[in-house]
Amino acid sequence: MAQTNNSSTLTLEKKRSLSPESTEEVRVLGIAEYEQAAQCLAEAFAVDEVARYFIDMEDMATYSEEYKWKMHCDILRYVTAAHCYKGIVTTIGPDYDAVALWMPPGKNMDDLWTILRSGMWRLWYKLSSEGKTRFYNEFLPLLHHTKHDIMGPRDDDSYYLVYLGSKPSARGKGYAKKLIEHMTARADLENRATYLESSAHSNMTYYEKYGFEQKIDIQLVRGPKPIKLHIMVREPQPVAESSKGKAGQSVRVGTL
Repeated sequence: MAQTNNSSTLTLEKKRSLSPESTEEVRVLGIAEYEQAAQCLAEAFAVDEVARYFIDMEDMATYSEEYKWKMHCDILRYVTAAHCYKGIVTTIGPDYDAVALWMPPGKNMDDLWTILRSGMWRLWYKLSSEGKTRFYNEFLPLLHHTKHDIMGPRDDDSYYLVYLGSKPSARGKGYAKKLIEHMTARADLENRATYLESSAHSNMTYYEKYGFEQKIDIQLVRGPKPIKLHIMVREPQPVAESSKGKAGQSVRVGTL
């Protein structure tokens, strides 16, 4: 989850301006803004079954909701930081209202240096015994092997939408649409597929509008009931010659 050097077509660009006009544009975040991005995702996935899968367990039953919320936020802080270092983190809105975490082709966050500086190593000490089993022995291997099986030789040559979420107060403003199209436009120009796991069946119809197709469902099975993840893939769409230059001007996906 190596990035193609396509600077002649696309320029990665970090936008810091928060003028009214720029807040409606997608911008790429660096590590200095990872906490704000993570907070957006924490709010977006506050009651998501997959996000809570590592927290709502019998061996966490005596812990307060305040403690569990902090754990939820910490997980997303570490994951977001890792994507700032090795992937692409994009946002839109005046207050980080929607955020997407992407892994571009050939990249992943599994190397030791990224694990150390992102804080991902802390999860081993913060998760409960069952939480560690679910995260390290079930969740991560299941996602890794499923992506490899579905994408085959394209596994390291595709874009991976790892997280996409909007704050409850910002939903219905078209932010998620802009975040998706911002990166799929790049994938189309590079003739690459885009892969995602949806934790909500209700979101599948939404993703289908942007060219994603369901491939298979997988399940997390260590909880009281199985939790499904819906695997979807978007094949690259043809890009008309007349629109290539236009796309190159409007899709600015910044240098990491």
